Amino acid sequence: MERRIAEGIKKRRDALGMSANDLAQRSGVSRAMVSKIERLEVSPTAVLLGRLCDGLGITLSSLIASAESSPGLPIARASDQPVWRDPETRLVRTMVTPLNTGSKVEVVHVELPHGAEVRYRALQQPHYDQHVYVLLGELTMTYGDEEYTLRVGDCIQSRFDRAHAFGNRTRTPCKYLVVIARHP
Repeated sequence: MERRIAEGIKKRRDALGMSANDLAQRSGVSRAMVSKIERLEVSPTAVLLGRLCDGLGITLSSLIASAESSPGLPIARASDQPVWRDPETRLVRTMVTPLNTGSKVEVVHVELPHGAEVRYRALQQPHYDQHVYVLLGELTMTYGDEEYTLRVGDCIQSRFDRAHAFGNRTRTPCKYLVVIARHP
């Protein structure tokens, strides 16, 4: 998965005509770290990937799909769905949506271990809505200055226009779906 992420960053950066310096300035991630990620010398955290994707103007799912060169099939078998693990928080992110289909909707399955939290800053280009639906456990979501506790079956909608965080303050794992819709 790290190779796919690294290739996606490089491919998107090249397509936008951006240097590593340009991406560093737009994302707030150092040029050295951008280069290390692209050369597979480090495994990026969820926070770093969020900042890089913001600098590239895409979601993580779109970044991973961009590494593929051929159009995708309309089905994503469970065994073929890309899985990424955050080395810092142990979060597990599975891209459920079939890759490279051109769809404006992405579905991501997330497993957040007990005690873990992931924070994202507001996007520079907030052209996305997200719906978060809790499948197992309890999720604390912070959206700007507001905090919500979500339990099994709860769903919340938000945009990427404010800083947000996902936390699991319980002693059990939390699983949830994130459905992301891209706006024109």
